[in-house]
Amino acid sequence: MADLLLGQTLAFAGDPFQVGPEAARHEPQGAVLVRDGQIAAVGQADSLRKAHPAAQIHDYGRALISAGFVDAHIHFPQTAIIASWGKRLIDWLNTYTFPEEMRFADPAYARAIAERTFDLTLANGTTTLCSYATIHPGSVDAFFAAAEARGLRALAGKTCMDRNAPEGLRDTAQSAHDDSRTLLERWHGRGRLSYVITPRFSPTSSPEQLEALGALWARYPDCLMQTHLSEQLDEIAWVRSLFPEARDYLDTYERFGLLGPNALYGHAIHLEPREKARLSEVGAAVVHCPTSNSFIGSGLFDMAGLASGGLRVGLATDTGGGSSFSMLRTMAAAYEIAQLRGQALHPAALWWLATCGSARALRLADRIGNLAPGMEADIAVIDLASTPAIAQRADRAESFWEALFPTIMMGDDRAIRAVWAGGRRVNLRATE
Repeated sequence: MADLLLGQTLAFAGDPFQVGPEAARHEPQGAVLVRDGQIAAVGQADSLRKAHPAAQIHDYGRALISAGFVDAHIHFPQTAIIASWGKRLIDWLNTYTFPEEMRFADPAYARAIAERTFDLTLANGTTTLCSYATIHPGSVDAFFAAAEARGLRALAGKTCMDRNAPEGLRDTAQSAHDDSRTLLERWHGRGRLSYVITPRFSPTSSPEQLEALGALWARYPDCLMQTHLSEQLDEIAWVRSLFPEARDYLDTYERFGLLGPNALYGHAIHLEPREKARLSEVGAAVVHCPTSNSFIGSGLFDMAGLASGGLRVGLATDTGGGSSFSMLRTMAAAYEIAQLRGQALHPAALWWLATCGSARALRLADRIGNLAPGMEADIAVIDLASTPAIAQRADRAESFWEALFPTIMMGDDRAIRAVWAGGRRVNLRATE
């Protein structure tokens, strides 16, 4: 039995940063046909109803049907400490993150937080997560098991650290390699799951560990590799003191084989010209984490400069350094940070970042992040009048983008009317 979802639809035929808002395809009376876990057709409601009279109808009225949001950089173990008062990055890690991650030595605790993370993110319309775990292999197992049970597309990896971290959160170069390989062979390519090789960042990995993980990546080059890059100026100074021979922060990864087309670098705020050139040359991706950048005081990401230059850019909440599980709030923060740089991001570009752009950063744009035949049926249905404040502003709109923008700027989980994952409707009441 096929399902036919009726409402406004929003899809993309290109990158708004390259071709402008006309890259978007908005259908005010649209429909999406879902069959066998995939999108079978996208078009006008009347046409698809006539062509598929036996399909089960799900009429969402004036709500917007979109690809589900793709969060390209989170730390699921930090779910419970989101919105903790802090100072700078290193203080925040030592005060909140590391003590919390110590608790993931308990498999039951890891399972509970993994379930809570998916409850919260699905309630916010996010259907794909790319997450850091902890050094504990059981944390990776917990995350993937929870995702698998829900039929979600998900990515994650064991976070590797062998220095500048508490005793209970340090592994070794050898154990980081061996644990990561075991987990990779267990989970990578299993259903909708992908393993990501995950050194936390250069300050917490010795040269020997970075070298070991570079060797692992060379053996499994189809995997992604994720880490952090140039988040704060004092962090960059720390990296410079730890790697005096490196040309720059990116070089601390590059010299150990941790730079390539499947690399994913979180933050990337304070990049040197050489770093920008090398990232673009090799086809790597960076991930913008705007609520985190403002919450921890990291700086202003150059979205227009990097995205317009052709670099693959994703968008992410960076839970729990980020201050919201909502990709709507994350879009709003991206808009605000761009404004501080004199860059006005169009609503089409913001929505693209949270869907197609993040999917492209994760090398999954052929499977998720858009409404198109053959794509996996991960879908979010958005109420564009979810609160009185949003409704009264949207009611005055003279265009679709003017109607959508208030939801981007003021929307939250109340705007999520329905979520479909792998062609099945998610029971959002279970996530409350």
